[in-house]
Amino acid sequence: MTHQLYSLLMWLAQPLFRRKLRRRGQQEPGYLQALDERFGHYPAAVQAHSGPTVWIHAVSLGETRAAAVLINALRERLPTMRLLLTHGTATGRAEGQKLLAKGDLQAWLPWDTPGAVQRFLAHFRPSIGVLMETEIWPILVHACKAHGLPLVLANARLSEKSLRQAQRLAWLARPAYAALTAVWAQTDADAQRLRSLGATVRGVLGNLKFDATPNADQLARGRAWRASVGRPVLMLASSRAGEELALLKILKENMPLAQSGTAQNDTKKRASDVQWLIVPRHPQRFDEVAALIQAHGFSVSRRSVWDDAPPNGEGFTPAGFASSDGALADERATHTPCIWLGDSLGEMALYYGLADVALLGGSFEPLGGQNLIEAAACGCPVVMGPHTFNFTEAAEQALVAGAAVRVDDLQQAVEQARQLAADTSLRASYILGCSAFTHMHQGAAKRLADVLVKEISFESRGS
Repeated sequence: MTHQLYSLLMWLAQPLFRRKLRRRGQQEPGYLQALDERFGHYPAAVQAHSGPTVWIHAVSLGETRAAAVLINALRERLPTMRLLLTHGTATGRAEGQKLLAKGDLQAWLPWDTPGAVQRFLAHFRPSIGVLMETEIWPILVHACKAHGLPLVLANARLSEKSLRQAQRLAWLARPAYAALTAVWAQTDADAQRLRSLGATVRGVLGNLKFDATPNADQLARGRAWRASVGRPVLMLASSRAGEELALLKILKENMPLAQSGTAQNDTKKRASDVQWLIVPRHPQRFDEVAALIQAHGFSVSRRSVWDDAPPNGEGFTPAGFASSDGALADERATHTPCIWLGDSLGEMALYYGLADVALLGGSFEPLGGQNLIEAAACGCPVVMGPHTFNFTEAAEQALVAGAAVRVDDLQQAVEQARQLAADTSLRASYILGCSAFTHMHQGAAKRLADVLVKEISFESRGS
């Protein structure tokens, strides 16, 4: 009865879901791509394939990047496999296109209604389904079980907050987790929480994100830019709503906003001793954050208009860039502090290479923090706030390895970042900690690929 009620609610919610996609598509056109796929309708039949079709669902950008190392490991072991890659976000789908080989397939994960899910499974006929990290949809899970399709949760994680939410909906969550064929967790704590929901946890294999290699060209370019700037670059990385506002208030209080070329040298020095870079987590907020920067009296220079290098105006508005009132500076550089805005996608390695120190977005508001593993892989020390419950074990491991430092609030984070950037020997020790932290936890991709191949082989023998 409860499953039928959920199915009815999801069916009734379809118009709202369509409306949400259209609104989101106004800011991110990728959401308007192939809308019918969201409801299990596809334009052409899938060609027959002699090898296994391995379906991997990576909902967003982070999961897709983690899936990349798993896909490479699977291709080595299963050269005849065809990949079916599904997503839930536009950034995930765009990143996933880079992972496709000839004959591979890509689609949106269908909305969780019986009709859409049945059409999806009948159309693609995967040999196995691999859900990355956290994405559990009750109707999808039960439909796979009814079809005899093995559906596993890989690189699985479950925070305490998510566990509490699932327990409040135990009537829906427990049957879904119990219906999964197998679960391989990132950590022992994740495994314990997943078992408490009825999941069949077969092992703890580590975190795939440690096996991801930063883009070498981007990283080298960012480091070259940093060397040319002549002052430390501090970054608020993958920032979330509320964090940019808090940072700008702190900077405005502590950074005099001189308005003319006749400002005193000491004011100029105080305003330009570091260069701030803000990289929002979500691309639909780029314009919003740019306006926020200007509203607080700073000028803004956006990555999207840089040519071969960022502007080097000693922290002030160079000629040709917008000042706080939106006007372009004349030939004399004004003494308005300039904040850089990272408004591009797929360039986090460049930004981490450009930054001396990164403040971890999502950790200064009760949002659980963002992935700090990528920062460490790029050799960028991290200052994180109190809220890292989405990556609890990774955050603690980074602290132990000396790759990160934790503070109580954003004010302390700004002060700590400035100290780290100013003390070259201290920063060097944190860079060594980043390397140790990264290499200590690698190998999950190989372990996970091995168990998945066995699962596929077993199912092939059984059929």
